[in-house]
Amino acid sequence: MAISTHVTTAHTRMIKLDIREITRRLNASLGGTLVASLSGSKDVKLPYRWAKADGPAPKNEAMRRLQFAYEQWTILVEAEGEHVARAWFIGANPWLNYDTPVTAIREDRFKEAATAVQAVIDDSFSG
Repeated sequence: MAISTHVTTAHTRMIKLDIREITRRLNASLGGTLVASLSGSKDVKLPYRWAKADGPAPKNEAMRRLQFAYEQWTILVEAEGEHVARAWFIGANPWLNYDTPVTAIREDRFKEAATAVQAVIDDSFSG
């Protein structure tokens, strides 16, 4: 299976950003509560502190989740728009056995979540 151009472009853009900028963008797009949830944090204010230049840095696990979430956000926004991207993150998702993508990302089910993003773009379902 070939890697989609959407994925490679989004990944390239994501790796060029520092984690504070990624967190700022996710906070602006999804809100601190969802960002905290997908990162695995119980503190809904922590994503706002991560976004500050003098704030604490997220732990490695949270950083991986934030980077992955931002990559998926970028792919969805470019292909389907912000409304669809936000709905994708918070809605029960048939490609994830009706879990939300926020839950899947928090549980490090990155391959499943990426497949669910691609299914939205391709408008396909096999499950």
